[in-house]
Amino acid sequence: MTVAVDDVMRLLPGRPQLLALGEPTHGEHVLLEVRNDLFRQLVERAGYRTIAIETDCLRGLIVDDYVTSGVGTLDEAMERGFSHEWGAFEGNRDLVRWMRAHNEGRPPAARVRFAGFDGPLEITAAASPRPVLTALHAHLAERVAADLLPCTAETLDRLLGDDDRWTEPAAMMDPSRSAGRSPEARELRLLADDLVALLDMHDPREGQQRARLLGRTATGLLRYHFWMADRSPGRLAWLLGVRDSMMAANLLALTDRGPTLVFAHNGHLQRERSSMRMGGSPVEWWSAGAIAGARLRDDYAFLATAVGTIRHHGVEIPPPDTLEGHLYAVSDDRFVVGPHRLAALLGAGRPSARVSPWYGYAPLDPAHLTGIDGIVFVKDLDQVAHPAR
Repeated sequence: MTVAVDDVMRLLPGRPQLLALGEPTHGEHVLLEVRNDLFRQLVERAGYRTIAIETDCLRGLIVDDYVTSGVGTLDEAMERGFSHEWGAFEGNRDLVRWMRAHNEGRPPAARVRFAGFDGPLEITAAASPRPVLTALHAHLAERVAADLLPCTAETLDRLLGDDDRWTEPAAMMDPSRSAGRSPEARELRLLADDLVALLDMHDPREGQQRARLLGRTATGLLRYHFWMADRSPGRLAWLLGVRDSMMAANLLALTDRGPTLVFAHNGHLQRERSSMRMGGSPVEWWSAGAIAGARLRDDYAFLATAVGTIRHHGVEIPPPDTLEGHLYAVSDDRFVVGPHRLAALLGAGRPSARVSPWYGYAPLDPAHLTGIDGIVFVKDLDQVAHPAR
């Protein structure tokens, strides 16, 4: 059974510029199949032209070049075009393969684009700002007079130093190991700001999307490194907030070029504040969906995915008084439910919050239901995620 695009679009007053599909856990093949099928329908029948995934925005350019112009091979796109090891999942490979086949022979304006919208960040470290700063500087050096550049390439190289000082894994737990508040890093933040300003001053017209992406990523990365070096109690909230603000900026830029589909964890796309426990304490921040949704208003829609069982991770049939339990009682294996039908299923009271026995799965928070435009429910995730062939 598939989730029909008509069932989704009936929940919405029109076609939103940014349509988000969340997932409650990563790496499950069934959820990627559901996403792929729904996104294909939305591209073919609703006119969406960009698919954005929770992966490195810079690496995503490699995948975009492949699906739009056939640059490289599918294997190269999967190996080099994804972060967080997402390229190893068959569902992502199927999506990229379909996008390339869909675009074959179509004029550029009719091709579907791929984008990563996450920063070049990992759980334990952030990338060096060298690639984005040097690429942005080189882009401007080819287009403006040398005396307008705020620094030379040699100055950038000296201030950046060894990349290892930026990617030091110990810096996530020990702020003293971070280079983010060194004198060189502080000067680089000022130079990055001037380079971005020069980009706007030089040519404010459209057509510089990649250069603007470099600018957003450079300033965001330097800000992230700055807060990695912080020792205050707000350090983790800053890091999580900076990451999602970078995501939101990338999503808003994508909508400037047309209707966009986005797929990520529910926590990155919800309209409410996100929260998690880190270091034994609760941390809260605004998600990318909350930030982008506040800007786009009715042009943002969020479909959350909920699941019944993930038995290979010890997640069994949900208690009947939970949100997932009410949905599990419906006979269909996969379906989408809107606010009105959901209210009828739940009755007068608020459902209990489900507690997951596995850290990798986050049940939906019943307190967040008013910020959800629809729920895609998948009853059982029986297939263990497997790597691409």
